[in-house]
Amino acid sequence: MGRYSDNKGPGRQNGPSAHSRNKETRNKSGSGKSQGKDAAGEDTRRKSGAGMKQDLSKTALGHEPEKRALKKKPKSSAEQSSQRELAKKVKTARGRKLSSTLWLQRQLNDPYVMRAKAEGYRSRAAYKLLELDEKYHLLKKGMRVVDLGAAPGGWCQVAAKAVGSDREQPTGKVVGIDYLGMPPVDGAEVLELDFLDETAPDQLKQLLGGEADIVLSDMAAPTTGHQSTDHLRIVALAEAALDFAEDVLAPGGHYVAKTFQGGAAGDLLERLKASFAKVVHAKPKASRQDSAEMYVVAMGYRGGKSDD
Repeated sequence: MGRYSDNKGPGRQNGPSAHSRNKETRNKSGSGKSQGKDAAGEDTRRKSGAGMKQDLSKTALGHEPEKRALKKKPKSSAEQSSQRELAKKVKTARGRKLSSTLWLQRQLNDPYVMRAKAEGYRSRAAYKLLELDEKYHLLKKGMRVVDLGAAPGGWCQVAAKAVGSDREQPTGKVVGIDYLGMPPVDGAEVLELDFLDETAPDQLKQLLGGEADIVLSDMAAPTTGHQSTDHLRIVALAEAALDFAEDVLAPGGHYVAKTFQGGAAGDLLERLKASFAKVVHAKPKASRQDSAEMYVVAMGYRGGKSDD
């Protein structure tokens, strides 16, 4: 039998060789390191995910970074109120006609409208009578005044102050007539009646306690937009007011009526010149410059009816 018949040389042991053991050791070492790295990576990912969830939770609860909070600064109550008011105005104006909007804009910017509100007059028309009185000295203490188509009452207010119709110490008398009616005016009587009614002159004289010293008429028919038609209608009103004035005026009395510029007033002027000592046309500054409105002022009534 040979020396190495069992394929095992002297000094060799059963089991894996040294080379095999070294290889196995390296494999185990590498496997351990790999497992360590995987575990560390998983731990890092867990921590990162938890941090992200925490940030998202803070955001959901309203804990946003300061930058975002500055961008979304809440509006103050004043700003919100202003926006609501603006929206209300726009909503209101949406259904309004252009002509109504322009009229409202003109009213809001009219110095006489603002002055009337500040001084307690019911309409800007009060300043028309104030100007006419200042120029022609129409209203005096103790006079008896008739205001035809008196609503809303601005001319009654002016007349009451001028003639001294204070309720405690009355010296004059003011009666306003209008079929529309209106709230009471301090120092004036209001007769809710159409002045064209047959009984109107007698009722008026009874309230005045005698004949009138001046008849005022600021009446105007609703405009049609057709200049000639509007002129004829307002002249017809002025003539009706003159008929009434001739029924109630005392000799020496005055008559003031609104009219429009135009040639159709010739007949009215002829009647006035026949019945009054002086007749003039006037356009107060309070009358809008773009309006054809004028006033005819007749002074010194001679008495008796004029020939129609």
